[in-house]
Amino acid sequence: MARTDYYHQPGAPKPNSLVPAASAVVTDSEGRILLHKRSDNHLWSLPGGAMELGESIEETIIREVKEETGFDVEVIKCIGIYTDPNHVIAYSDGEVRQQFSICFSCRIVSGEIAVSSESVQVKFFTKEELEQLDMHPAQWIRIQDFYANKERAFIR
Repeated sequence: MARTDYYHQPGAPKPNSLVPAASAVVTDSEGRILLHKRSDNHLWSLPGGAMELGESIEETIIREVKEETGFDVEVIKCIGIYTDPNHVIAYSDGEVRQQFSICFSCRIVSGEIAVSSESVQVKFFTKEELEQLDMHPAQWIRIQDFYANKERAFIR
């Protein structure tokens, strides 16, 4: 299914759904951040996705990271809660979703890099390399919040 992200753009479609989701900043032993290049919009992104009925938000992010990257992770802490009403995602099936995502810092406990149907590439990046990537602005905010290393979660 195709998607179009609208970020603070006049004329963006009005949302018709709100779906709890999670994303993860997963780091390796060298402090590099794990990203996947999405197959639907071809942008680099933190692993993550929608919460399913019957699971907790922690279970959501553990499942999504495994599905999208091949790694089993442990949740360390909440980086932030992101609910910007000016960030909407329009899907080809007519759904227009307002952003609602909780981002977690996670560490790898096992697994190996694996590309899923949702991605075309999975790779670790240094902070300097991240600055050169084609990435949605909302992803950059989460990564910058991670690097800010605040004790209290960001609420945006």
